[in-house]
Amino acid sequence: MPPPIAPPLLETKVAAADLSGIDGEGTFSGYASLFGVADLSGGLVMPGAFLRSVAARRASGIRMLYQHDPAEPIGVWLDIREDQRGLFVRGRLTLDVARGREVASLMRAGALDGLSIGFKTVKARAERANGIRRLTEIDLWEISVVTFPMQPEARVSAVKARPASRSLAAQMRRAALSLNGTTSSKRTSK
Repeated sequence: MPPPIAPPLLETKVAAADLSGIDGEGTFSGYASLFGVADLSGGLVMPGAFLRSVAARRASGIRMLYQHDPAEPIGVWLDIREDQRGLFVRGRLTLDVARGREVASLMRAGALDGLSIGFKTVKARAERANGIRRLTEIDLWEISVVTFPMQPEARVSAVKARPASRSLAAQMRRAALSLNGTTSSKRTSK
């Protein structure tokens, strides 16, 4: 049996995300990268940098990972596109997977709030005077939910509110009260 093929070494850029709410299906949206905003490593993604890669791979071909770990897929991207602000994403966590449930819970609590892109640079231009690297074409492989963002200005813009749900304990209390009420009424009718 041949040895497993290792994924290519990818660069990463991290953007903060406001993931304080998420719907019952684990759906959220926001920006994975902002154009014209240098991250903490000096990388500056330019408009149009993702166009070719996203057109070729589509949202379904770009993985949603936890902390850039290829062994930790946590959901699927439903929509990935450039707009005037940056790389807009809409995804759904897979709540049937333990890590997906954990991430959803952490997002709801506001404890996990970063997005990060994993990519290979296709075209870039370094500006030695200021240390900025302008990324003009990127081969996007994955977008991860991460703990520490490198591009703090990029945020998830909309996270659906979690629908009200009854806890198991509340359901059991209601059932017990219902049984007790039924038992009491039967006794009084005798």
